[in-house]
Amino acid sequence: MIDFRGHRFERDIILTRVRGYLAYPLSDRNLEEMRAERGVDVDHSSVYRWVQKFTPQLEAAFRKGKKRPVGTSGRMDETYINIKGPWKSLYRAVDRDGQTIDFLLTAPRDKKAALRFFKKAVRQHGLPEKMTIDKSGANTAALEALQAETGHAIEIRQNKYLNN
Repeated sequence: MIDFRGHRFERDIILTRVRGYLAYPLSDRNLEEMRAERGVDVDHSSVYRWVQKFTPQLEAAFRKGKKRPVGTSGRMDETYINIKGPWKSLYRAVDRDGQTIDFLLTAPRDKKAALRFFKKAVRQHGLPEKMTIDKSGANTAALEALQAETGHAIEIRQNKYLNN
């Protein structure tokens, strides 16, 4: 069970804000504006700290439960986040309906890390038919390596903005 003691905000507010951060490809500032419109004034840096603290715990709980099947077409992107000093890469993938396929927090941002992310997603949901990524060479190389390992053809679409 996740322990929320010692936090100023209620459990539901924290979970909703962390989910919004992980599930939607919006900037922290956009999400902060949306929260303010709904009358919940939470700073984006507080949400960021919650994401750092609760994401591993939520992922463990998430893996235990049943999840709806995801589509065969997805979009993947990675971003840098600062966790108590060092910068880490957060890989996220969503299907075309916006449902989270998977996410991975890792230190390096290279082919090996991208391949680890894709293998993790495939173990949970199976092989995708199409994947939209940015122009990153590491992501392309990882998908090509995954295709070579599995023998399954994955249509790789590269678009600078469509994956976000």
